[in-house]
Amino acid sequence: MAVPKGKVSKQRKHTRNSANFKAEQVTLVECPKCHELKAPHKVCKNCGTYKNKTVVEDKDNKKK
Repeated sequence: MAVPKGKVSKQRKHTRNSANFKAEQVTLVECPKCHELKAPHKVCKNCGTYKNKTVVEDKDNKKK
């Protein structure tokens, strides 16, 4: 039966596990209204629309 000779520190364990980790590039899609890049399934930061409906009003229109 295999028995470890000594304790494996957290740093050594995490370093060994991190060898298989690779960060992926963020997915971006084009907004159908303003054609800016945005994250999928999120409200567009530029025009405030989601699924072709205005969800967030412009700040300039609220002040008037």
